[in-house]
Amino acid sequence: MPERRTIGDLIRRPHRRAAALTAAPLLLAATALAIAPSAQAAPEAPTAPAPGPNCSAAYRITQTLDGGTVWRMCWHYEGNAGLVLDDISYQPKGERAPIKVLTTAKLAQIHVPYDDGRNEYDDLTGQGFAQGLMKLDPAECPGGTIKTVKVPGAWDSAHSSVSGLCATTRARGHAYRMGPYPGESAKTYQLQGKDLLLYTVNKVGWYEYITEWRFSGDGTMTMQVGATGTVSPGDYDAGDGRGMPIGKGAKDYATSHSHNVFWRLNFGLDGSSANKVEQFDSATTTRPGGLTPTIRTTRTPVTKELAGDAGAMRWWRVVSPVKNKDGHPRSYEIVPGHTNKYTGRGYTKHDVYFTEYNKCEQFASNNLANCGARAGKSIDTWVNGQPLKHPIAWVNIGFHHIAKDEDQEPMPVHWQGFQLAPRDVTAMNPLTPPALSGHNGHYG
Repeated sequence: MPERRTIGDLIRRPHRRAAALTAAPLLLAATALAIAPSAQAAPEAPTAPAPGPNCSAAYRITQTLDGGTVWRMCWHYEGNAGLVLDDISYQPKGERAPIKVLTTAKLAQIHVPYDDGRNEYDDLTGQGFAQGLMKLDPAECPGGTIKTVKVPGAWDSAHSSVSGLCATTRARGHAYRMGPYPGESAKTYQLQGKDLLLYTVNKVGWYEYITEWRFSGDGTMTMQVGATGTVSPGDYDAGDGRGMPIGKGAKDYATSHSHNVFWRLNFGLDGSSANKVEQFDSATTTRPGGLTPTIRTTRTPVTKELAGDAGAMRWWRVVSPVKNKDGHPRSYEIVPGHTNKYTGRGYTKHDVYFTEYNKCEQFASNNLANCGARAGKSIDTWVNGQPLKHPIAWVNIGFHHIAKDEDQEPMPVHWQGFQLAPRDVTAMNPLTPPALSGHNGHYG
């Protein structure tokens, strides 16, 4: 049987909604370190000055990256969710004021069911995830700063302050590259970018979860969780007929299990909670005689709460009421990473959920607050057709862990996550070199 240890074991034990879409006309054819900035006004209107920060300096992160991009945000730490980022804004070079992107962003659950059906865990709300914040060694945060985190309701009251939040920068490789054809005499444009990286490490049982938040100079955000630590020795029972043998011969088996990670994103693009959601689907039509197939893309406004399934040519974006300098609505696209979808529970059957804001709805499963007699405790029960006026996005990325010999010991990190990619937030690539700044909509 899987065996779990928590920080509490070492100290003390602590005591709506159906999918609905409204069709829209055809949009595309394929052949054709923390400040809370104000909302940016439309480019045509005067820009209001940014107000002062709504968090103290200790909880403020401001970082200037390649190309002059500035990221600003606040942070705080919750007793179940762990690290929460607030008032995240992005200001590329040339923008007169910060562009607010997210009001809050945090983990919403790590659901861990075992293949033999004998154990199932909600690591955030049932296993002390936030309480297991680990102290970081300076070598783990090269070139950065390790911030002290006060853990609310710490099980170990004598050690409630932990040096556990790393804020640093890390190389990302090419931000872009554009060179001449072979033999052509022309300049090569390239930029080696750096990301702002924030991360914590939280210990749950035998696992250690590295929660990373990366912010790039071009406005992209990358959210991911890496699982490491060690395989639970309590799983070495060789009795369930599942998993793969590890160690000598075929005596010891580690029980296979899933890690279903949820994130909760409260968008506030350009300081507005009235962001809209759109779904894009591309359909391929084959043509006789070996002609190249055609692809037609449609846009569908998501006007009611949605439990959505990712597809090979499906994606969603959250849209601001403000337009960029080209007159196009600013938006952010949700880009899911690789996932092993776990279909054993209603709340894990879908990849993306959009729900109407409800302060009570904080965790995708085993939600701790009482949201009402009929509300339910998981995200699938909240998707009931309510109109979306203040959408909350929930992203579910799964990993099915079948242990291997190399997981011993320590276990290599396995990552799962997604990105938020800017779409039309700026009129051009915010990192465009000055010599190419005239190439907007045409070449040369």
